Amino acid sequence: MSTDETVNVRYLVDDVATALEFYTTNFGFEELSSALPAFADVRRGNLRLLLSGPASSAGRAMTDGARPAPGGWNRIHFVTSDIAGEVARLKAAGVTFRNEIVSGPGGSQVLAQDPAGNLIELFQPASR
Repeated sequence: MSTDETVNVRYLVDDVATALEFYTTNFGFEELSSALPAFADVRRGNLRLLLSGPASSAGRAMTDGARPAPGGWNRIHFVTSDIAGEVARLKAAGVTFRNEIVSGPGGSQVLAQDPAGNLIELFQPASR
């Protein structure tokens, strides 16, 4: 895998337009395309985030009847040099957090939530 290769992550969301606005406004993603209300994709650096709503093919029921749903504990992970400043900026913009900043031997982290409950981890490495 080369360092300039795009990484694609799919998030299931309840409302594609709301998710599109959330990621472009709060996390600096650029919109690549959209087929509202079913799908949109956005890019930040080498990360392409596919936002799939209930009307998308990714939102269809499986053969056993199970339906894909947003949320869970998997997440995208952004490294920052100022976690407290980023949390303050995002809270001022109305972003919801699942927890407060947690610090450990490797650094500090906090979990923001998108409007569908998908997680975005902000991480500040410990000083070495």
